[in-house]
Amino acid sequence: MQYLIGVDLGTTATKAVLFEKNGKIVASSSQAYPLYRDASGMAEESLEEIFEAVLVTIREVSINLEDEDELLAVSFSTQMHSLIAFDENWQPLTRLITWADTRAVKYTEQIKASKNGFDIYRRTETPLHPMAPLSKFIWLEAEHPDIYQKAAHYLELKGYIFQRLFGTNKMDLSTATGTGIFNIFELHWDKEALELTGIKESQLPKVVEPYEIEENLPHEYAKKMGIQSSTKFIWGAADGPLSNLGVNAIKPGVAAITIGTSGAIRVVTDKPKTDEKGRTFTYALDKEHWVVGGPVNSGGDVFRWARDQIFDGKISFDEVTELAANISPGADGLLFHPYLGGERAPIWDANARGSFFGLNYGHNRSHMARSVLEGVIFNIYMVALSLVEVVGDLNMIQATGGFTSSELWTQILADIFEQPINVPESREAGCLAAIIMAEKALGLIEDISEIETMVGTNETYQPNPKNFEIYREISPIFIRLSRSLLAEYENIANFQRKFEEENANCKMKLATLSQAKNI
Repeated sequence: MQYLIGVDLGTTATKAVLFEKNGKIVASSSQAYPLYRDASGMAEESLEEIFEAVLVTIREVSINLEDEDELLAVSFSTQMHSLIAFDENWQPLTRLITWADTRAVKYTEQIKASKNGFDIYRRTETPLHPMAPLSKFIWLEAEHPDIYQKAAHYLELKGYIFQRLFGTNKMDLSTATGTGIFNIFELHWDKEALELTGIKESQLPKVVEPYEIEENLPHEYAKKMGIQSSTKFIWGAADGPLSNLGVNAIKPGVAAITIGTSGAIRVVTDKPKTDEKGRTFTYALDKEHWVVGGPVNSGGDVFRWARDQIFDGKISFDEVTELAANISPGADGLLFHPYLGGERAPIWDANARGSFFGLNYGHNRSHMARSVLEGVIFNIYMVALSLVEVVGDLNMIQATGGFTSSELWTQILADIFEQPINVPESREAGCLAAIIMAEKALGLIEDISEIETMVGTNETYQPNPKNFEIYREISPIFIRLSRSLLAEYENIANFQRKFEEENANCKMKLATLSQAKNI
């Protein structure tokens, strides 16, 4: 028997899955790590914690191999838009600055207001947002000039893992197309974007195909992973594009909707597509497959917030869902805008904030739970409307992510979109897609479309026509309201930051006093 391991470098955990060559899952392992939010807008992770998670998860699945020689390759999926600065000796100068970090919001607004900001978007197709390294570079120069001056190299998360394992200085094409500084039409670092950031091309990695292979794994790491040093490592691609491949959504008009911690809706095209309104992204899966879509910050994390804050964390997610299921569609006119941590698509505003609208004496916590679930889907629906303008109608929807374990939440998706929702058999879409990339890299398959033989449909949710009229009436209110609030998001966000900074200063003073007493 021949096997492959797919590794997903996620935002909250790293997961490794051992597959048979035909795509059958043999074993999986997940290792969680914290997201550090020490300051307002910060969202960083420890490089050591993630690297250790890679070693541990691969070791925990590799013990299921009867013969280590049967392992053909290890292939990777990675979170997008991350950034790490290194000195000339490859010592990290920062932790992993993740996509969720919004400290560059002020500098993003400056880019948007500049004369060449939208032109950079049109060449890179990465929306102007603090998630992107484009904005992070400018933030680093302005607020951490010591790091900016010392930085000799910049990488993202997967680049760091490979640099640590093999001493490489590379970035795969898929991940590069999400940096905001890569020209996706000419396939090189964008000169104008580099001039804006002050970053030299010599500080950036070589961009390689997702099918690039690394060999000769150092013995010390091979031993820690429980695999052979001769095992091939495949670069793979970014998690967003791989999600489409992993659920067999790579044909025209077939959309993949993913809702995990965050969410997204994407469609594959044969060439990059430009949204003249700047709402969607275009990222590469490989040179022949381009993924057009929009990501949202608001997904399972918002549901967790509702469980923890509205219900004080005293009941389970299933129990919250049961309460929501007892409420009529539309939550009796209660709307929830899920922008608790700013938002990416479709409004691309890191200052955005969440709100309940329409609250009256007749509403209770169950209504709030239902409106939270619906609010996340209404927001994805807004992105879908933008996507249709760019790529055409959506003929089929494949859904994946933790939300599909909730029948109610998936049914809400079907009812709002008024389309059947297919839930693929495999819930390990990213890792499965990574091994498909590996099989092509190794010459085991001719084309990645052979994923079709490995992905079936576990369940299909049919839309309920009884709910159409309600959602058709209330969804335009959701959309109009989100637009009308745009003018005030910055004001309320600035107001909140002022108090966050004051609280942080108070905590710092208290800590200093406490230390002084101990002395």
